[in-house]
Amino acid sequence: MSGRRLYELAGADPARRFSPYCWRARMALAHKGLEAEAVPWRFTDSAAIAFSGQNKVPVLVDGSQVVSDSWNIACYLEDRYPDRRSLFQGGREATRFTVAWADTALNPALVRLIVSDIPSLLDEPARAYFVESREKRFGMALPQLAEAREAALPAFQAALAPLRAVLKDQAFLGGASPDYGDYAVFGSFQWARVVSSLELLLEGDRVADWRDRMLDLFNGLARATPARGED
Repeated sequence: MSGRRLYELAGADPARRFSPYCWRARMALAHKGLEAEAVPWRFTDSAAIAFSGQNKVPVLVDGSQVVSDSWNIACYLEDRYPDRRSLFQGGREATRFTVAWADTALNPALVRLIVSDIPSLLDEPARAYFVESREKRFGMALPQLAEAREAALPAFQAALAPLRAVLKDQAFLGGASPDYGDYAVFGSFQWARVVSSLELLLEGDRVADWRDRMLDLFNGLARATPARGED
């Protein structure tokens, strides 16, 4: 192992890593051909990453360098390892738009569909913290969100039209091969896959086919973490 460490959000099972932002960082490392030890982190483990000067994951430790925030990690990897395959094939600025779309459109819609499935993956006290904080955020009980999700699913699927338009003529958002824009969006679908058995996509959907290609990257790196209901 290289000595690199990546602190990633996990549930009671340390192998079940489910943060969309941590998956962005994990896929970016793989894209660069870099290894990093996975360090499981839970919602109430703020002290474990206090050295980073903030309280969220992912946190990458690379030698003497400590980098937090998935976008910052991607930029750090690009700048620190310029001799390895670029994460930003279409340019950093263009990729930033895809990341912003995932952050402001995709994730807010997705979280309402899957958030009620997450508490059962957590141990106390993380479960109590999660339920209280999320119910406060959404202004309703998590079971109420679960009851509403089937009705919300068609609107979510329709909102993926920009992805389908791009994937009509190319295999990945980055073109013939994936780049960080793919990882930013895929992290969200991997989050859903790991925490919820709700099927978000219809068979034959271009986005579903793209998701399968992403799962197969890097010798099945993401597929190795089982989907909810497969373990």
